[in-house]
Amino acid sequence: MKAEQKNINFQKALDFLTKNSENFHILYVEDNEDVRTYIEVMLRKIFKEVIVCSNGMQGYEKYREYKKHNKCFDLVITDINMPKMNGFEMCTEIKKFNKSIPIVITSAHNDPNFLKEAIDIGVNAYAMKPIDLYQLIDNMIMAVEPFYLKKKLEEMNVSLQQKVEDGIKQIKSILDAQDNLVMLINGTKIQNVNKKLLDFFQFDTYEELKDSDFTIIDYFEVEEGFFNKNLITNNNDELWFSYMLNHLNDINKIVKMKNKNNEYRIFAVNIDNIENQNRSFVISFTDITEIKEESTLLEYQATHDTLTGLYNRQKFNDIFDKELKRDKRYKNNLSLIIFDIDYFKKINDDFGHQVGDEVLKDISTLVKNGIREQDTLVRWGGEEFIILLPQTDLEGATNKANNLKDIIWAYENKNISRRVTASFGVTVLQEDDSQDSIITRADNALYEAKETGRNKTVSI
Repeated sequence: MKAEQKNINFQKALDFLTKNSENFHILYVEDNEDVRTYIEVMLRKIFKEVIVCSNGMQGYEKYREYKKHNKCFDLVITDINMPKMNGFEMCTEIKKFNKSIPIVITSAHNDPNFLKEAIDIGVNAYAMKPIDLYQLIDNMIMAVEPFYLKKKLEEMNVSLQQKVEDGIKQIKSILDAQDNLVMLINGTKIQNVNKKLLDFFQFDTYEELKDSDFTIIDYFEVEEGFFNKNLITNNNDELWFSYMLNHLNDINKIVKMKNKNNEYRIFAVNIDNIENQNRSFVISFTDITEIKEESTLLEYQATHDTLTGLYNRQKFNDIFDKELKRDKRYKNNLSLIIFDIDYFKKINDDFGHQVGDEVLKDISTLVKNGIREQDTLVRWGGEEFIILLPQTDLEGATNKANNLKDIIWAYENKNISRRVTASFGVTVLQEDDSQDSIITRADNALYEAKETGRNKTVSI
């Protein structure tokens, strides 16, 4: 039954796109040739004009070329990880020309900062790889829906009230094709809602909802991390959606509501202020429950070491790249410490791997508690660890390494009959450094520390 309903929803969305294909100009950017060919064939069957590019720089140049000829794209679909210019960078540049252009990203990206970065840039929706055509079509609708509704209303040459009423008649079928909850508000009154919203709150018709005392904010769960009515108790003169629009960024426009089956669902709220009159709004609630739960788990697994819970190499690469760019720009000093546990193989051999694993976890906790919140601790491999210290010069990093060395020296384990020690290599970023060169230099310092006695710090 679910598959049948999915096909019905997909067909409705596809019918909407096909019906309005003359009005849409698509920019599609993807560096993987197989994926690009697969999606391009589908897009060209629906839309009159589809421009396809193989990297971010090419996509950006094509957008600029369109702009020079007074043409514009109505939707951008792009991958994230691409050569020359990635999808986020390309979208950032495009947004400088058109802040409101709808964007759908496609990616298997697992960085926990992914959602925030996407929202900061202004991404409207995303589809995870491998691409599911049902999901991609739904996300395309999700991205263009508010802009399409707004454009339709702006084209009407009647009073604002008449615009909304006429708009409701024209877009009712579009609203009902959406997989998210949608409501149209004029002033303080709900003008219309889609079937998905009626079903969620167990109303048979819009008229039934209208005649009730329905107020959607009463359904927002009062829970930390989610928007709810308690957050606006000191702003009783301001409507909840106006408060959201005027005071919250997109990442905080998240609500939690219980459906007719008594199940909690999490929604991202999009509010489109029609003609900036602070009177008429299109409000969409996009269900992100599974995305939030699954992405949180996958992101954690992809970026953390399973034994110690510390960041792994993949996460370090992402963080280092950002810190490297920040240091090159602001010259604030970026230091790096690399250390490993002395004679760790002998600990495993003498006391067993289970005790060895316990030592790794204990040392990880001790060191993590001994550094600043802005520092990054990474399990580099085996018994080796890296610490990245922003805004720290060589002397400061050396002092920190010595402090951590003393903390490890003081560590005791009832299953080990001798002291556990560690050796440290310390260095600071130089002007022509890359990630490889600074790590190599720190590693050389660590090698010297181990060769000259262990349980010591060497700075280069």
